[in-house]
Amino acid sequence: MGNDAAGFTGSIPQYYDQGLGPIIFADYAADIAQRAAAGNPLRVLETAAGTGIVTRRLRDALPADAHLIATDLNPPMLDIARAKFRAGERVAFQPADAVALPFADQSFDAVVCQFGIMFFPDKARSCAEVFRVLAPGGRYLFSVWDSHRHNPFGRIAHEVAGSFFPADPPQFYNVPFSCHQIDPIKEMLLAAGFDDLGIAVVRLNKAIADTAGFAQALVYGNPLIEQIRARGGVEPQRIVGAMLQAVRREFGDGRMPLQAIVFSATKPR
Repeated sequence: MGNDAAGFTGSIPQYYDQGLGPIIFADYAADIAQRAAAGNPLRVLETAAGTGIVTRRLRDALPADAHLIATDLNPPMLDIARAKFRAGERVAFQPADAVALPFADQSFDAVVCQFGIMFFPDKARSCAEVFRVLAPGGRYLFSVWDSHRHNPFGRIAHEVAGSFFPADPPQFYNVPFSCHQIDPIKEMLLAAGFDDLGIAVVRLNKAIADTAGFAQALVYGNPLIEQIRARGGVEPQRIVGAMLQAVRREFGDGRMPLQAIVFSATKPR
């Protein structure tokens, strides 16, 4: 799935889960889990499951007899996800590439993906793969971030990191916000064969409980840290310090806007 997604390894998963998770992922996880559970699916696949933030919410929201498979390209992310579950909770974890799913046709009633497709190198193929593994009448629910304009934390992180490397600014923070245009995604879903498309813009005003921890995770909780180390010459903690100042300057009251776009699509019967 390309270098941007393949880099969620080393210490990144821990920072991602604890520093970013409660602030930018948890509320959206609860939202998408409720949307998925509303259809009472019994066979559910999650792609790009990461550290299991959505997986945990899905398992809590789904019918007791539902079976959930959580997949991600990065086994270190799934190691953290697995620790959030007890034995016997009817959830399985499996490394898998979202553009080449290792599952039979018509295996699932629902597929869920939170903030994942931006990292897939072949987004159209990922949609076709979801269509293939869904049973007729099955639903695909996924979310993307809206643009930097609606998610200033992404703009700040991009600008701060870039200010240390003006000749070759790290590009990671462009990737998560690269799918905010609705029409291309809509057309991709239709081309894959889906219908009954739904699009919801979900805006939050989120409190930053631990600003210092958030600033640290903005640097260490994703492949930006690898891009910084590859360039060399700058101690990452200097960037964390600048990130913390910028976050405090922008969100003085400790609250920040977030905005995501949630898509739903159905495989015709």
